[in-house]
Amino acid sequence: MLSRVANSVYWMHRYIERAENYARFMSVNFNLALDLPPNVDQQWEPLLIATADHDLFVKYYKEPTRENVIQFMTFDKRNPNSIVTCLSYARENARTIREIISKEMWEHLNQFYLMVRDTSPNQQWGEIQTQHFFTEIRNSTQLFYGIIDATITRNEAWHFGRLGRFLERADKTSRFLDVKYFTLLPEIEAVGSTIDLMIWSAVLKSVSAYNMHRQQYRALTPSSIVEFLILDKMFPRAVAHCIRQAELSLYEISGNNITNGFGNIAERSLSKLRTEIEFTETADIFKAGLHQYLDDFQTRTNKIGSTIFETYFDLKPIEV
Repeated sequence: MLSRVANSVYWMHRYIERAENYARFMSVNFNLALDLPPNVDQQWEPLLIATADHDLFVKYYKEPTRENVIQFMTFDKRNPNSIVTCLSYARENARTIREIISKEMWEHLNQFYLMVRDTSPNQQWGEIQTQHFFTEIRNSTQLFYGIIDATITRNEAWHFGRLGRFLERADKTSRFLDVKYFTLLPEIEAVGSTIDLMIWSAVLKSVSAYNMHRQQYRALTPSSIVEFLILDKMFPRAVAHCIRQAELSLYEISGNNITNGFGNIAERSLSKLRTEIEFTETADIFKAGLHQYLDDFQTRTNKIGSTIFETYFDLKPIEV
């Protein structure tokens, strides 16, 4: 497969996954803001900090109000990570590889992008309309993945797509957890209170993990939530599961046998991270500090993305 084509497939999936996760960020925070007591201020700035968009946001907006944050993270084309920008990038990548993807994929992605692009960001939305819009984005993304699974041969292109999707998902799940770190409670005594529990529950709901967590654990505790979202190998949005699936696809692309060890720097970096997560316990994470652990994980996934680029997408000079 040409490196240009592989790169487009990889980033098409990453951008689609990113758009869905931004919709999840805002939808759950919107619900949380409605449930908080009147004496607790709504907090939208933690979303910007956890997604590393805060510095760009303050260049264009004065206050991190609900309206400004939703505008910036959804419709602002000056933000390279906004939903409309991600879908535009995904659509452009899909357009350049029309011969690789299925007709159904292209038609759905095109309709998906146009639906978001043609939505007026200046209209006066109520609570129901806002939630419906973000639900539509999540449903459209999940339908897109369903179309892929039903129409695409399990070849290199499919594995490059899975690689991008699961790396992006692992990164965003870690950022969902990080939002909790940046969310300020009114008083230190509120730690462990009903408000604190509501915020932790919102973290689970942001990755559609609330019901699965309740099936596995008797109580909602910070320890059980961190264990489930980072170390669980079976839940599809847990960090450990995502990294494992990305690793399997990476080895399928190269044709290396995973049991015989890595064959290139990308496989080495990803396998090393997967192994460390497998041998990590919840107590280790809290001992290191949850934010510090997540921050280190995000840095390492960014470096893994760079090694994947160098291994498969970088145009290397031809030796004469």
